[in-house]
Amino acid sequence: MPSEDRSWGNRWFHTVNYTLLTLISVITIIPFIYIVMVSFATPEEVAQGGLLLFPSKFTLGAYKYIFSTDTMLRSLLISIYVTVVGTLINLLLTSFTAYPLARANLRGRRMLMLMILITMLFSGGLVPTYFVVKAFGMINTYWSLMIPTAISAFNLIVLKNFFQQIPDGLEDSAKIDGCNDLGILFRIILPLSMPAMATFGLFYAVGHWNTFFNAVMYINDAEKFPVQVVLRQIVLLSQDQIGDSSQQDQLDYLPQTIRMASIVVATVPIVLVYPFLQKHFAKGVLLGSVKG
Repeated sequence: MPSEDRSWGNRWFHTVNYTLLTLISVITIIPFIYIVMVSFATPEEVAQGGLLLFPSKFTLGAYKYIFSTDTMLRSLLISIYVTVVGTLINLLLTSFTAYPLARANLRGRRMLMLMILITMLFSGGLVPTYFVVKAFGMINTYWSLMIPTAISAFNLIVLKNFFQQIPDGLEDSAKIDGCNDLGILFRIILPLSMPAMATFGLFYAVGHWNTFFNAVMYINDAEKFPVQVVLRQIVLLSQDQIGDSSQQDQLDYLPQTIRMASIVVATVPIVLVYPFLQKHFAKGVLLGSVKG
C-alpha cells in the first residue's frame, strides 16, 4: 500500500475513533451533569420535567435541607474515617502477605497460593461470615466494615507479581548491610512499588467509600451509618427526616432536588481523589500482571 493511502487510512481511523470516543464521553457525562444541575435547581423548574442541563436560577435550598441536621455530615465523617483507616489496613496487610509469597524460597508457597486462589472462586457464605464477625465482637463497630475485607485476593496476587519483578540484588545488598526482612520491605520494596500501592490504595478506598451491604448487615446504630446507607434512605426509601420540619421554606423543595443533592454530596469526596492517582492506574496494574 502506498504511503499516501496509509496516511489517509490513519487519518480516517483517528477521526472515527475520536468521534466515537467523544460521543461516548458525552453520553456518559450527561447523567452526572443532570444530577448536579437538578441539585441546584428550583422546585418549580424541576416540576416542569424534561432534561435539565442548566437551571435558569441556581439555589442552595436542597443542600441547606440535607445539612439542616448533623446526620449527613456525621455520615460523611464516618465514611472518611472508615475509608482512610480501612485503606491503610488493606495496604499494610496485603503488603505483609504479598512480600513473603513473592520469595521463591518460602516453604509451602504453592499451597498458600492455592488457598488464596480458592477464595476467589468460593466464599464462606453470608451466615458463616456474620457469625465470625459476631464471634470477634465486631457487630455494631466500624471494625466490621474494615477487617472482613482487609485483603483482596486479586490485589494480593497482582502485588505479589509486582514484588517478584524487583531485582533480588537489591535485597541481597540490604542484607549485607544488616537490614532485616521488615526493613527491606519498608525501605526498599514499598518505595519501589508506589505506583502499585497507589493503584490498589484507590481500589480499596473506593470499596470502603461505597460500602453499603456490610454496613446494613453489621451496623445496628443509625448514628454509625456511613454516607451510602444514609443516601439509600433518602433516595430509595424517601426518608427525608434529616431536614428540620419546622422550617417551612426548606420543605418547599421537592424530594427530587434533595435526592440529587445527596448523591452529589456522597460522590464528590471520592471523585476528588481520582485526579491525583489516575496516572498510576495503568502502570501499577500492568507491571504487576506481566510476570506470574
